[in-house]
Amino acid sequence: MTRRDAPVSPPVVLAIAGSDSGGGAGIQADLKTIEAGGAFGTTAITSVTAQNTTGVERTHVLPTAEIDAQCDAVLSDFDVAAVKTGMLATADVVELVAERVRETAAPAVVDPVMVAASGDRLLASEAESAYEDLIAEATLVTPNADEAAVLTGIDPESEAEAREAGERLVETGADAALVTGGHVPAGESDDVVDVLVTGDSVETVRHPRVDTDATHGSGCTLSSAVATRLARGDDLVDAVTSGIDLLARAVRYNLDVGEGPGAVHHAVELRDRAARDDTAEAVEGVVRAFVDRNIGPLVPEVGTNVAGATPYAERPDETAAVEGRITRTLSGAEPNRGVRFGASTHVARLLLAAREYDPDLRFAVNIRYDDAVASALADLDRPVAEFDPADDRTDSVEWGIGEAFDAVDGTPAAVVDRGSYGNEPIAFVLARTPDALVDRTLAVLDAVEIED
Repeated sequence: MTRRDAPVSPPVVLAIAGSDSGGGAGIQADLKTIEAGGAFGTTAITSVTAQNTTGVERTHVLPTAEIDAQCDAVLSDFDVAAVKTGMLATADVVELVAERVRETAAPAVVDPVMVAASGDRLLASEAESAYEDLIAEATLVTPNADEAAVLTGIDPESEAEAREAGERLVETGADAALVTGGHVPAGESDDVVDVLVTGDSVETVRHPRVDTDATHGSGCTLSSAVATRLARGDDLVDAVTSGIDLLARAVRYNLDVGEGPGAVHHAVELRDRAARDDTAEAVEGVVRAFVDRNIGPLVPEVGTNVAGATPYAERPDETAAVEGRITRTLSGAEPNRGVRFGASTHVARLLLAAREYDPDLRFAVNIRYDDAVASALADLDRPVAEFDPADDRTDSVEWGIGEAFDAVDGTPAAVVDRGSYGNEPIAFVLARTPDALVDRTLAVLDAVEIED
């Protein structure tokens, strides 16, 4: 039997940029990000670079006629829903691309690539002034602090200066400017501050700075992500916010490849979504093991919950847990309902906080805490840490986990919260795998039952 085809029609994004043989930036980063975001990537390659994670060794700029032919081939065949530009290298190429963008009705995201993350220059100095015409055609221009300084003469070392630089770019003709803060030295809050300026508003997005040098491809990934969201129909603010969120996660869970600093993880959100089913199944397996073994003696008054985080989880709604918790019944420990993402707040927050110190941690369960449990926990394969909650802190759990991890050598097998959970002391067993979580919890149960 011949099967009937079932074609899909994703929006098309055209990336006009240079090729990175190292795969972390340029056209390669664009295509990975576009595909992961649910669009179809097409390209016009402006230059070929010989580079890797340690630097750029050679650059060859293609003739403008060849670049123009690529643009023509794509635009004459595809219904392009968004355009993004990256490395353009020379004034002639910038001018050509400005003309092409002017002729295209699709929104255009301009990433004014000038210097690689390694410090190698990717734009001829005489081409800087040529960007004015291209920026005037942009739906969004996305300079980092160094690029904003070149384009506007304003060195944005503060939020106010980033806003001023963005306003200058909008005055140049761009519909909006996103001045990114990754290259700005950390201030008192140690946050990365990105400032989006449009003709009638200013939006500020903050997220914690990640302590890493693996930022290769960050600008390409951000601009491609925003272009992809615009192609899918998002409004500008939503597209920018989504792109910034993706990049923050892509930098934290970067790709450790090559001898130099690694690259950002272009497909991190796609990988995270793909891991949801396996994570939920793992939590369900832990719950079944606890029910079969009847962990009722370990269930506290508030009930027990099992939380499982996806490998790239950043929020409680990216952790699977038991809806309604596991409670003690006459027939033993039973879950109230099934497993879903976002079902836990406290256990999920604690697990996510612990992942800041050991990102490989994936699973946690809360159990009662008393002298018998304390004695059993002391016999586990790793140390036990504890903290007293700070009543005057809204981030008491996150702060407490920091106190607990700092007090022990390595990752503890369990953390004891002496009171923030409804004023009832609670122990949280932690593990990197579901099997390890079951083994540690049942070891505590065995010891408690023997003592009882």
